[in-house]
Amino acid sequence: MVEVAWAAIGLLAASLFGSLYWLGSRIDGLDAKFGARIDGLDSKIDNLDTKLGARIDNLSTRIDNLDTKLGARIDNLAARMDAHLQGHSA
Repeated sequence: MVEVAWAAIGLLAASLFGSLYWLGSRIDGLDAKFGARIDGLDSKIDNLDTKLGARIDNLSTRIDNLDTKLGARIDNLAARMDAHLQGHSA
């Protein structure tokens, strides 16, 4: 009876190690497959980075222009308010 139990344990252990070996080879195969796909995405991401950087630089220039215009309008409004308030204090 003990021999049968040890034989069953040995059979289960062999099946377990075989399954782990098979699973390891499957994971290695997927690693190679996904590695190639990820390497292909590197150039696309770099391309998008370049395009996005150009767009951000363009927006930065536009915001700086708007800042200049808004500053001039605020200064004009402040001058008008000062003139109006001096009319009330006189």
